[in-house]
Amino acid sequence: MHFNFAFSATQILWTLTFAAQLVLLVVLLGRDRISRYPLFSASIVLFSLRLLTEVLLAGRLPQMTLRTVFISFAVLTALLALAVVVEIARRAFAGAARGAWLGWSLASLVVAAGVLAFWGPWPARGELAVDSPLALLRLMQFVAQKVDTLTDVLAIELGLLVLCIGRKYKAGWRSHTQAIAIGLSTVAVAWLSVQGIWQVIAHTVHPLTRADYERVINLGSKLVSANKVVYIAVLVWWIVWLWFDEPKAAEAVSESPAEEAAIEGQAAVLTEWPSRDEAEQA
Repeated sequence: MHFNFAFSATQILWTLTFAAQLVLLVVLLGRDRISRYPLFSASIVLFSLRLLTEVLLAGRLPQMTLRTVFISFAVLTALLALAVVVEIARRAFAGAARGAWLGWSLASLVVAAGVLAFWGPWPARGELAVDSPLALLRLMQFVAQKVDTLTDVLAIELGLLVLCIGRKYKAGWRSHTQAIAIGLSTVAVAWLSVQGIWQVIAHTVHPLTRADYERVINLGSKLVSANKVVYIAVLVWWIVWLWFDEPKAAEAVSESPAEEAAIEGQAAVLTEWPSRDEAEQA
């Protein structure tokens, strides 16, 4: 028995991605997470709008207008993604000293700038001249690509820092901040891996026939599809972890007034014990 599906793999992945983003937005809104992560929520909204726009406008606008819209979305998405990394970093290390903040931020930027300098091709200075609308679009696309790469490297560094020392601050085990940071770093690792593999293929594989060229293009399409699968898995990860309350929040809600009164009574009798505020500060 043979099954004929009317949808291609690209269409299925697009549908799953868009549906998962909508579910994530429902979770962010219904579980009151937007107030804590406004930029992260805005990035999901913008990416969803970008996906929807690509489908609605493809083939319905002149090529130049369509390219302008898509590249403008790419620039906005890249800048907002960078702001999201900063937002999650501030949430994760809210209790860090200012000197530690500056030190880790400077070290992260130096490493990211070093990776950015050697990652991907850099055009000549004359190629970045803005002397026509098409040249402006090329410059915008170049900026979006480099900001994306910078954001990916910073996201990976943030994920490693959260896993290593996040428990000392505001990104402990099963916290929403940790879940978002892990997801961002996973997406970044997947996309940089796809780019790295494609660069290796571009420099080592030289197709001589039409069939060889088509095989290389199909391999590139499979790499992009694999990256989309990783992003869908991360969306599901965010949906699950952001739906549940953080452990400390759940414990605070589970305590009844009678239990709190009993704890306060014990603290009043046993005066040699520290108070609850002192214990939490300790």
